[in-house]
Amino acid sequence: MKQSFRDLWFGHIYWVQHAVLDSGKKSPAERDAVKKEVDANTKQIASMLIPFYGEARSQKFLSLLDINIDAVREYSEATTAENKSRQDAALARLAGNANDFGVFLSGINPYLSESTARGLIAAHGAHHVLQINQYKKKDYAHLEETWKMMREHIYVIADTLTTALVKQFPSQFS
Repeated sequence: MKQSFRDLWFGHIYWVQHAVLDSGKKSPAERDAVKKEVDANTKQIASMLIPFYGEARSQKFLSLLDINIDAVREYSEATTAENKSRQDAALARLAGNANDFGVFLSGINPYLSESTARGLIAAHGAHHVLQINQYKKKDYAHLEETWKMMREHIYVIADTLTTALVKQFPSQFS
């Protein structure tokens, strides 16, 4: 399960990156193809929770992840348009989403604290924002470092979720 979660979360940052960076330069068909990949990946991540928490909680997780992706996309579009007020609104939405993730995840798993879950998602959103800003500035030298940092952090998210599941449901992992 650990590797499956890692692979899915890596797919998340990969596809979201492709959905938001260069989105204005892609054809509608290319944007639709990438959006389908983002949606499929998001549903796969959420479906990993069904055996443990059921369909309703999996759907709630999916909704929170969709909000996160939408906020990242909104930030990217606002950055491209150089619209500070829209950037600020997207950042506020990301912060609220991190709070909502913290409440949700700590509410379904006693081995995930609200502050840990919130911090993981907040940092994840901040990485996307950093990447978008670097891309806008054509700071390609630092994009490589940011990608490495994003990859390492997404594995922390995946591993933290996996560890919490194993602690909560040990009989399903023996």
